[in-house]
Amino acid sequence: MTNAGKQRRFPTGDLARVAVFAALIAVLGLPGTLNVFGNVVPITLQTLGVMLAGAILGSWRAALAVVVLLVLVAAGLPLLAGGRGGLAVFTAPSAGFLFGWIPGAAVTGWLVERAGRSPGLVRLLMACLVGGMGVVYLVGIPVQALVTGVSLANAAQLTQVFLPGDLIKVVLAAVVVRGVQRAYPDAVPAVHQERLRAGGR
Repeated sequence: MTNAGKQRRFPTGDLARVAVFAALIAVLGLPGTLNVFGNVVPITLQTLGVMLAGAILGSWRAALAVVVLLVLVAAGLPLLAGGRGGLAVFTAPSAGFLFGWIPGAAVTGWLVERAGRSPGLVRLLMACLVGGMGVVYLVGIPVQALVTGVSLANAAQLTQVFLPGDLIKVVLAAVVVRGVQRAYPDAVPAVHQERLRAGGR
């Protein structure tokens, strides 16, 4: 009974999905980083991957995909934008944003899960905005302030440079997810959960 329960909670297909999205977030780091207006926290495309993971995998699978990526980074693999890796990145000014990816992906997925079997574009936009931006900023800004020794207000002001790009990522993620979920209903977290409960993979 115990083994069967574990299989239902974590089927092989979900392991593959988690691995694929961990890899996707890593791949989105290949274009590199961009530092603007002296901000020590770089702009990257990897937050887009966090939003996509949340909206397609759902809460805990998306969070797990991010955890897998960060564990590999901690092990020294250069999977962050700009070829960064190793434990040092978790003491850098951008560390809070990296840690923020975990609850950010989870909240994005949680909101999409509650949108039902056919999440509309507006619901997807809101999920990516709240989880992929709001939650990540909520964790990232205080850590940036702490590490750099600036005030919370100054750290928040520096983060404003991210807003245009992140808003574009929100729109892009929502549009991509909406298209994927129309073509593949199992990419809707609520539908996938129903299939798992029914004994599917």
